Amino acid sequence: MILAATPAAGPGFLSPSGVEIAFLLVGLVTLGAAIVSVTTKQLVHAALWLVVALGGLAVEYLLLTAEFIAWVQVLIYVGSVVVLLLFGLMLTKAPIGRSPDADSGNRPVALGVAIAAAAALVWVVADAFRTTWIELDGPAQGSTDVTGEILFRHWVLPFEALSVLLLAALVGAIVLSRKKQEGERD
Repeated sequence: MILAATPAAGPGFLSPSGVEIAFLLVGLVTLGAAIVSVTTKQLVHAALWLVVALGGLAVEYLLLTAEFIAWVQVLIYVGSVVVLLLFGLMLTKAPIGRSPDADSGNRPVALGVAIAAAAALVWVVADAFRTTWIELDGPAQGSTDVTGEILFRHWVLPFEALSVLLLAALVGAIVLSRKKQEGERD
């Protein structure tokens, strides 16, 4: 008696699909750009590598079929935040080249804090979503309807707080860039 082979349930861990491979490759490029953005000694280069990292996140959202979130990522973060950062650099007359005073020598302590914060973040997220199941029969999780409902129901206050923080950063950059007039105090 010959038993028929049972068909596989679909691609698994050992046989990734093209989207999963692309997701991994874009994730590695994004991680590399983020590391270079943090470790470079030139502020303008750091801002440009930040554009690459945030653009990589937008591509990841596209691969997850969350087109609305991807466009928000491009418009808000890549478009607005990085332009604000570059304007802040230009208005404060920050050095364009290497900046020796930007390195405080606390790299080991900063690395330890970063690893501890990353471990805590992974633990909190894994613990929060351990028993969460995605409803596949409902509307797509990245759709505009679901995203708008979640954003305006649960995330309005943090969204507005972030906009006030960005406005304060812009006002601070303008205040720092003003030339001191004679007779003006420090």
